[in-house]
Amino acid sequence: MSLEEKYPSLQNVYFHKAIDADGTLAIVVGPGDVPRLLGYGGKIVRAIGDETGKNVRVLEHGADDRKFLEDLFAPMNIMTINTIWLPDGSMETRVILRRRRGAHRSFDVKALKEIANRVRNITLRVEFAD
Repeated sequence: MSLEEKYPSLQNVYFHKAIDADGTLAIVVGPGDVPRLLGYGGKIVRAIGDETGKNVRVLEHGADDRKFLEDLFAPMNIMTINTIWLPDGSMETRVILRRRRGAHRSFDVKALKEIANRVRNITLRVEFAD
């Protein structure tokens, strides 16, 4: 049974693209479609993860940078986002995440940096604060 048959709301989701980076699969969907994929108590994302053997991130196409980064790093809380201008004229986006007590990191920072670069052309510098 396909996921579309099991979860009919998937037929209304606009799939933009998928990016695979170091065991993390980023699914980019149309504006407003993220809740449809995250619905059913997360069963759809879990089923995709189980089938692919990858950690799944659902991102909204066309969202602003802050929303994009919040979705990328969920369930971690973003404390701040800064733009760093480098001497060579390039820029990096620094994201400071708050560590959650008792929560394990369910993502690979290197993979998320690659996804941000490939989806939005954002170079990330990720830091953690207590």
